[in-house]
Amino acid sequence: MPADQLVSYRTPTVEPDGLDEWWKARLDEARAAARPPVVTPHEPEAYGALPVADVEFSGADGDPIRAWYIRPPGSGDAPLPTVVTFIGYGGGRGLPVEHTLLPSTGFAVFVMDTRGQGGRWSVGATGDPGAALAGPAHPGVMTRGIEKPESYYYTRLMVDAARAVEVVAGLDGVDRDRIAVSGVSQGGGLALAAAALSGDLVKLCHADVPFLCDFQRAITLTGKAPYSEVADFLAQNVQLVTAALDTLRYVDCALLARRITAECLLTAGLMDDVCPPSTVYAAYNEITAPKDIAVFPFTGHSLPRAHVERQLRHLRTVLAP
Repeated sequence: MPADQLVSYRTPTVEPDGLDEWWKARLDEARAAARPPVVTPHEPEAYGALPVADVEFSGADGDPIRAWYIRPPGSGDAPLPTVVTFIGYGGGRGLPVEHTLLPSTGFAVFVMDTRGQGGRWSVGATGDPGAALAGPAHPGVMTRGIEKPESYYYTRLMVDAARAVEVVAGLDGVDRDRIAVSGVSQGGGLALAAAALSGDLVKLCHADVPFLCDFQRAITLTGKAPYSEVADFLAQNVQLVTAALDTLRYVDCALLARRITAECLLTAGLMDDVCPPSTVYAAYNEITAPKDIAVFPFTGHSLPRAHVERQLRHLRTVLAP
């Protein structure tokens, strides 16, 4: 799509009736099955003055989800601005050493593991019990349970993300008035979903080249994974086309973005053939909260390192005491 058309592009996908009530039911089910989070110090002999905790909390269906909670050295229990971080497709939470930038600059970070992923490029520690109830699927997670929205993989993962924000708001040392969400690609889509489903708990959202936006355009536009998993699956399972496309409407961040109240900063690469820029703008153009988008003409599906400093400045501006 030409760049001058991106700024006005709106998704043609029609929002399902009763979407807010449907998501409320999913979250209420998760809360009813939740157990108190368990916070365990992790490898103090390795990390020394850097406080690192391994957290287990309850996500969708009450399933145990793992996370890292890392605070700045010497911060004690002081209430700090905290960034809830989500991971890209195929990756898990990795190791704490991969998430030390924010604690080194004064922010606490809570890194949610991704159920059923991890191992492609970073390790994970969380299974997906819901996979046992899913029908046939393409390798990967994009079509797991796609026959109906209640059984779909991304319904569970987005509930996990919203529950992560709720759990963080109750942790010792978190200023619940200064919670941000962030992520790249799949993590960016989860950041948008968490901001949409968590209401005023989220004050700031950083979503870089976000995945999970404008599904019905994306799966016909790019031949790159992960969106191609859906197209390849439906090319054979033609009897599921109508049901699958309906399911995708419930987890489309271009539709959920209408509910975001947090200030947002998104990024789009105009040469991105994994998450095409029009799909990113489909979500961005639905956000009515204060927002900005960084557009990189020669960037593909990646985040220019120079943008990180802008994000740090933005965090300080919005989450200042």
